[in-house]
Amino acid sequence: MGKPFVSVLIDTYNHERFIEEALVSVLEQDFSASDREILVVDDGSTDHTPQIVRKFEPQVRLLRKENGGQASAFNAGIPECRGEIVAFLDGDDWWERKKLCVVIAEFASHPQIGTLGHGFQEVDEGGKPLAVIAPKNECESCLSDLRDGSDFLMLRPFLGTSRLAIRKEILRQVGSLPDGLVIEADEFLATVATALGGARVLREPLTNYRYHSANLFQFEEWDVVKAKRKHDSLACIVSELPSRLQRVGVPEEVIRTLSNCVLLDTERLRLALGNGWPWQTVKVERAANRQTYRDASFGYHLFHAAVLGAAAVLPPSAFYRLRRWYAKRGLARTRQIVGSAQAIPSLAIRTARAHERK
Repeated sequence: MGKPFVSVLIDTYNHERFIEEALVSVLEQDFSASDREILVVDDGSTDHTPQIVRKFEPQVRLLRKENGGQASAFNAGIPECRGEIVAFLDGDDWWERKKLCVVIAEFASHPQIGTLGHGFQEVDEGGKPLAVIAPKNECESCLSDLRDGSDFLMLRPFLGTSRLAIRKEILRQVGSLPDGLVIEADEFLATVATALGGARVLREPLTNYRYHSANLFQFEEWDVVKAKRKHDSLACIVSELPSRLQRVGVPEEVIRTLSNCVLLDTERLRLALGNGWPWQTVKVERAANRQTYRDASFGYHLFHAAVLGAAAVLPPSAFYRLRRWYAKRGLARTRQIVGSAQAIPSLAIRTARAHERK
């Protein structure tokens, strides 16, 4: 049996500083050029991204469209892919040289798996390494029960766009993604694909994930426009994901676990944007604490009570402004003084480390 034909699908928007490095990292893979194609979907860039991509024709095919966000880019590009496997890459990230060889070998040795992800290395705007993010062990999920669903929360950072590869037959079953996912389409796609065909995550960091000032998902300084965009995309997941998962037979308790995780971050953003009341902040923060920490010490409970006290008296926007100030200055050490707690995964934690579209 021969090597499967692979489609590399690159979504890009105003990545003129980075798109060439992304393309070169695919062209220089230790993988036969005759066994792959490269398709770039330009989501309405207003800079020189398209001109840079055209320098690589005919090795690279460019598909241009009006700006509509990540889901619309995927919806335009996936039907154009001819490969048995589609490997995704953001236009501001790049791959390690052996990425495709490792991924295709894993698909070959695990024919029952429809989706594959892996560890990654965070880099700064100039490409300087910051940290390697990887799971403790190689692992798999199919969203079959509550434990599997909870474990999947730990895997989702490793199934973001530039780490994600999916069999084309699974993508056909997933179908079109909701247009409201201007960002976060990768999370929706990976979750439904995992429900349909199972996912496997490798430890090896095969992608370089870049943080930069134009990231749409990750932003260090508070930006109302980006926060609103992020809120709306998360709200779209909360609205659309449950019915998609029900359709493919995911148990209700698993759907609730996955949806509640996203809902908390959606509500936090809504309140931070000034929409809501202090009692709603208290409700959200209590729920987030229950979801994120278990086996908390008495001292930690006292600390959390103080946090809830502040939430009860401050306007939501002021409370979350204070929370950002606290987080930015690394004051989480205060918790170590009053007691510790064992953390479990939440959307807030995992998005501090990963996720697209940027």
